[in-house]
Amino acid sequence: AACFLDSMATLGLAAYGYGIRYEYGIFNQKIRDGWQVEEADDWLRHGNPWEKARPEYMLPVHFYGRVEHAATGAKWVDTQVVLALPYDTPVPGYMNNTVNTMRLWSARAPNDFNLRDFNVGDYIQAVLDRNLAENISRVLYPNDNFFEGKELRLKQEYFVVAATLQDIIRRFKASKFGSTDTVRTVFDSFPDQVAIQLNDTHPAMAIPELMRILVDIEKLPWNKAWDITKRTFAYTNHTVLPEALERWPVDLVEKLLPRHLQIIYEINQRHLDHIASLFPNDVDRLRRMSLIEEGGTKRINMAHLCIVGSHAVNGVAKIHSEIVKTQVFKDFAVLEPEKFQNKTNGITPRRWLLLCNPGLADLIAEKIGEDYVRDLSQLTKLHEFVDDDIFIREVAKVKQENKVKFALYLEKEYKVKINPSSMFDVHVKRIHEYKRQLMNCLHIITMYNRIRRDPAKLFVPRTVIIGGKAAPGYHMAKMIIKLINAVAHVVNNDPVVGSKLKVIFLENYRVSLAEKVIPATDLSEQISTAGTEASGTGNMKFMLNGALTIGTMDGANVEMAEEAGEENLFIFGMRVEDVTELDREGYNAQKYYDWLPELKQAIDQIKSGFFSPKEPELFKDVVNMLFHHDRFKVFADYEAYVKCQEKVSELYLNSKAWTKMVIRNIAAAGKFSSDRTIKEYARDIWHVEPSDLKIPPPNEPRDAVEDKTPNGTVA
Repeated sequence: AACFLDSMATLGLAAYGYGIRYEYGIFNQKIRDGWQVEEADDWLRHGNPWEKARPEYMLPVHFYGRVEHAATGAKWVDTQVVLALPYDTPVPGYMNNTVNTMRLWSARAPNDFNLRDFNVGDYIQAVLDRNLAENISRVLYPNDNFFEGKELRLKQEYFVVAATLQDIIRRFKASKFGSTDTVRTVFDSFPDQVAIQLNDTHPAMAIPELMRILVDIEKLPWNKAWDITKRTFAYTNHTVLPEALERWPVDLVEKLLPRHLQIIYEINQRHLDHIASLFPNDVDRLRRMSLIEEGGTKRINMAHLCIVGSHAVNGVAKIHSEIVKTQVFKDFAVLEPEKFQNKTNGITPRRWLLLCNPGLADLIAEKIGEDYVRDLSQLTKLHEFVDDDIFIREVAKVKQENKVKFALYLEKEYKVKINPSSMFDVHVKRIHEYKRQLMNCLHIITMYNRIRRDPAKLFVPRTVIIGGKAAPGYHMAKMIIKLINAVAHVVNNDPVVGSKLKVIFLENYRVSLAEKVIPATDLSEQISTAGTEASGTGNMKFMLNGALTIGTMDGANVEMAEEAGEENLFIFGMRVEDVTELDREGYNAQKYYDWLPELKQAIDQIKSGFFSPKEPELFKDVVNMLFHHDRFKVFADYEAYVKCQEKVSELYLNSKAWTKMVIRNIAAAGKFSSDRTIKEYARDIWHVEPSDLKIPPPNEPRDAVEDKTPNGTVA
């Protein structure tokens, strides 16, 4: 999202990023005795100089209440009101004098909160109860790829939606476009002037909310309102994991947003009527495509609501968009194939090259000029220098300097002595079973066992760095962190191993730490089970910063291999088709354990308490999962992964060949600029044209500007 804001400003788009101003962001992670411990992230403690509160644009948001039906239409009454106070943060474009706005909403209780109703009650208590309303923007839910149907979370989702839509409509009505015709047709031009991109299903309530405003308040007929709504919204899907899809219980929505539930029912009725007319007597299709899931507690499928209420639906990498179209939302794609698109993710080269890796950025600029910063496709010019011995040496030198700098940081923070000439093998991302940090862990144990078996044998030294946060309620992810730290403790203190292998768990992985570790990385680990990682963006950041990738054919890795040539990445393991086939025949983990002695040894060590001698049973849950309910098939890819890692080590011994492959990767990274991504959204979905006009600086007189414009009009 931050990359997209940077690109929108750099491309001169009149775009706004809307969200919630959380008082507490993602928790700070502490590692104590190898376990993750969460601490509140009180990021505003010392103030935030970049934000400006805008109380003049404060807006009311309604909750609860009931619906009255009259001849004039529906009225939502007896609601509780929370105020949304906007805070604006400037988003500067790169060297173009454009500054856009990110507007984040903070929840405030009205001053008469709990005091307005004939309240003889306790004044002190009423003021203290203001916290209940203001809790809405208190804390970010820390779940990654997991839906937890909590009332406070739904309140947050509606809060940002209701405030933002009022803001957008206020701006639309104040503009010259909105002020022409009669009341009935004022909104005709709305979809031509406004595009709203739904970033996952979290803001899905915007669809019934806009319908409520158009039908109940602006008194538009339903069909007209629905046409406007569909043409305004577009939906980006970010995950195919079923446990991550939002499915809100109907009774919760009925309590919190009674009018919105009625509108969703009406949308669903018309949607199902349409399908029934196209597929008569196909009741199973109606069940599959309904916005309402029956059976047990009735739930609203928010992804279905987004698809039905949007004119465009996209995934975030080619393979992901294909899965969205042919598997997850197949029925909808059959109905409207033209609605489904791909928009492969990207990253901003301003933060992820210039800012975090100035040495490499300067080196590239010396060879191809500075224009590549705004047009990353120009990196292909580096192909000319892939055999240039001086350039090869300089690229290797920049990487070595970054590694030395990061090694010093690690020694200061973790008191571990790092060998800066060792291969920096880095696996940083949220901790999740599908990302398979466990497979990396098994490889570490395998390397450890090989060193101990034959200490004299040549071993390419590695520093394995793993980092990431686990959702606080995700037991398995927390056990994985503990296991990595337990393995690290054994490996790092074994004199036989010495400096050949070091394992570090990076505490509190976050953007500021990513900016340090990514430029220092040799090997980027992107090893999710094929078909589970929608895109990934860390993979792109590593590629741009001169790391080589070991990865599966998943997410954007597929397109990275396409751009650089598969021979310039270390691709291994099952493809999506192989995973599907293995599911069909039934995944049997025991088989791999029986076949592969090194896998058996590693698992037996974990199981027997070799890494947890004081508590031999500590990791029994992890081992049990790997054998009996591993949805992500770690054992099935273990052998291919270990063999691929041997190839990595072999190439690392040949510094020149390694660096040449690095240069080929950097030269192929241009596609993965968020500038390219945003241009595609702008042209294919929002129907706006990016502009590379440089707005004149404010200190330049206006008439001087007009003289520069060819036809005498200011652009």
